[in-house]
Amino acid sequence: MKETIKSFLRLLIPVKLRPRLRATYKKILYYGLRYKCSFCNSRLKTLLPFGLKFPVLKEKKVVGGGYRKHALCPICGSSDRERLLYLYLLHKTDIFKKTERLLHVAPESRMADIFRTQVNIDYLTADISPKDVMVEMDITNIRYPDDSFDVIICNHVLEHVIDDGKAMSELFRTLKPGGWAILQVPISLTLKNTYEDFSITNIKGREKTFGQGDHVRIYAKDYQDRLAQAGFKVHVFKWVTEVENFGGLRNVFGLNEEECVYFVSKKR
Repeated sequence: MKETIKSFLRLLIPVKLRPRLRATYKKILYYGLRYKCSFCNSRLKTLLPFGLKFPVLKEKKVVGGGYRKHALCPICGSSDRERLLYLYLLHKTDIFKKTERLLHVAPESRMADIFRTQVNIDYLTADISPKDVMVEMDITNIRYPDDSFDVIICNHVLEHVIDDGKAMSELFRTLKPGGWAILQVPISLTLKNTYEDFSITNIKGREKTFGQGDHVRIYAKDYQDRLAQAGFKVHVFKWVTEVENFGGLRNVFGLNEEECVYFVSKKR
């Protein structure tokens, strides 16, 4: 009976209207005052679980990779780490005000939607897989000249790259003097040094060791040093020290309190 009613409603509702009605239904279903999404501005009674549950992620306290109970917006699908990125760009940079040439590697879809609407941004998306991006790109061999980009955003990519030192050097090379980048990765709160073992090549082994089948390492507290070795000036921003712009003491945007933003720059 229930399926019959659903089928009948599908016949009545035009295809073009269905996504809008579905979003409206979700907004009513999840409406509340506990959380707010910085992307779709929905007020929410809860956020949905998100992240992987491999034991190593919990054991090593990997921020940005493990399972979180309240992380995903049920309306637009944004994750806690995406919301942190957007809020940081909004409140701690002038990217929406200045004319910038921006390279966005493995773009977050909601951020990409926002960047595409900004007339001040010369926007380029790239990934090693050419699907849904403007150019195919291996970040260990970026085929653009030195000093090409004012801004680079490359989040949750380096943990997939065998030669991450070469990738960092390429990102530094193609960043303009005075330019900046945001280079987020999952980071262990318990490890002092980044752990990697390139002899582990199968998916099951990497899931067990690194917490994801296509990861090749778990970064640790020395991630900042690795970035500095590539030439970057590194600033690690803890949003909990500036809560007024990041959801207040109630953390209404549902951010991960342990996650920091790795903001790097290139001297003029």
